[in-house]
Amino acid sequence: MKASLQLLFQNPQETGLTDAQLYAAELGLADLAESLGFSAVWCVEHHFDAPYSMCPDNTQLLSYLAARTEHIELVPGAIILPWWSQPLRVAEKVALLDVLAGGRVRLGLGRGLSRSEYASMGIDMNESRDRFDEAAELVLNALDTGKAVGDGPYFHQPEATLAPAPPKGFRDRMVCIAMSPDSLGVAARLGAAMATFVQFPIEQHAPLIKNYQDEFRTAQGHEPPPPTLTEFVYCSEDPEEAERMATEYISKYFISVVKHYEFAGVHFGETKGYQSYDAVAAMIREAGQEAAAQGYVHAQTWGTPDQILEKIRHRRDVIGEYDLNCAFYYAGLPIEKAEASMRLFSEKVIPELKAF
Repeated sequence: MKASLQLLFQNPQETGLTDAQLYAAELGLADLAESLGFSAVWCVEHHFDAPYSMCPDNTQLLSYLAARTEHIELVPGAIILPWWSQPLRVAEKVALLDVLAGGRVRLGLGRGLSRSEYASMGIDMNESRDRFDEAAELVLNALDTGKAVGDGPYFHQPEATLAPAPPKGFRDRMVCIAMSPDSLGVAARLGAAMATFVQFPIEQHAPLIKNYQDEFRTAQGHEPPPPTLTEFVYCSEDPEEAERMATEYISKYFISVVKHYEFAGVHFGETKGYQSYDAVAAMIREAGQEAAAQGYVHAQTWGTPDQILEKIRHRRDVIGEYDLNCAFYYAGLPIEKAEASMRLFSEKVIPELKAF
């Protein structure tokens, strides 16, 4: 079982940090990841909302980390394809990143969930699924062959040669951020591993994971790779401190999610391809934000090292093998607390995960 590091770059006002200072702090954690035994560094793509997340080009950020590391895997998790008006540019960036990283890149793709980000991009969110599907095939074919070409309804691409040429294709080292039944089906058809942010008790995630695995077997003719669960982690030898810090800061993260994605609204039910999120929004409205935040906190992996390992074993009992993608720095958590949590997790949890 592998553990990776998730970079978010959240800068809520209460941190008192400039965006540049926040970046320096979180990149300090990224610099530790390889030496602490993490298998990969993942980085989101988000725009226009520093309190929620600010990384407008994760391939550029990971190229910086490529020069500072030797062995660790680098995962743009994910490139939001509908936001890129030229998929050719995505293929070029990924090919270049893989050259710089010596073949250590795992390609992460997603289609995005934020109405505000779509609006600022000037893109109709109702087109997201069609844009994603068309762009994904163009990008993957370009990375397979070294040539980008397409004549779809959204992207007319005259044949263009990628230079530098991609060292190898990505169809066997690809992951899709899949939070809905529709996205899980697309991931299976593309042959991608699935990654999801844990939102509920693992028992509620289990049916979707099983459906993806069944669809993957049907589409690909072999067993799917383990899913990756992205979770908000706080590790401390003091169980009371772990609960206190997790309750405060993971709750704050959840509130930022509700605000950024407008989960208090009803627009998901009226947007093509996002109807499944309408049920989540309704659950949050019905429960109330405070109760929903408490449920979100309890769904994450935090506690003493032994408590964390107990939660991981329970997840494995429910869904089988999986990899854990850990967010340690979020919602204004003091950086020294995030680093201590990450170091303790490395010392006491990662060796046990490798032994599973």
